[in-house]
Amino acid sequence: MKKELFTKRLHLRKIKVSDSAALFNIWTDADVTKFMNISRFTNETQAKEMIELLDELSQTNQAIRYIMIDLKTYEIIGTCGFNSIDFENARAEIGYDIAKIHWGLGYAPEGIRALINLAFGNLQLNRIEAKVEPANINSIHVLQKLNFTFEGTLRQYEKSKGNFVDINIYSLLKTDLSYE
Repeated sequence: MKKELFTKRLHLRKIKVSDSAALFNIWTDADVTKFMNISRFTNETQAKEMIELLDELSQTNQAIRYIMIDLKTYEIIGTCGFNSIDFENARAEIGYDIAKIHWGLGYAPEGIRALINLAFGNLQLNRIEAKVEPANINSIHVLQKLNFTFEGTLRQYEKSKGNFVDINIYSLLKTDLSYE
């Protein structure tokens, strides 16, 4: 699995425990974590524990998370990656989060395009999935911009912050796009 990816404006690097302070600052924002399966962090130890969990999953190629670094400022602006990878069925689920100050600037689609290229190129996957709460309009717009297909709503699919929530599922197939 590639440990680094580059786009026009971003350096995506595998997440490390040393990134915990920067990610803690992002994950303390209630607007950022509103639709994530975590509550707003209140202690940097939570960020370290999350990174350690993600690292364990990446050791067995079950998942990988990258930090997104702005190439102009070298600031960590968020994360993106594969929440789960199923090589047997050639599919993966993506996830992403961006610091609120960087919302609406095109960083999420740019980072996800790098993941798409990795998935359909090097990893030889056939399908990428994204699960999004219906109220997460910003994330839905990102997926629409990237030509993901809305497949339906999974009713009360997950328990998030104590409540059962519906989840919209979106997909992108290798055959939906042509890659060089």
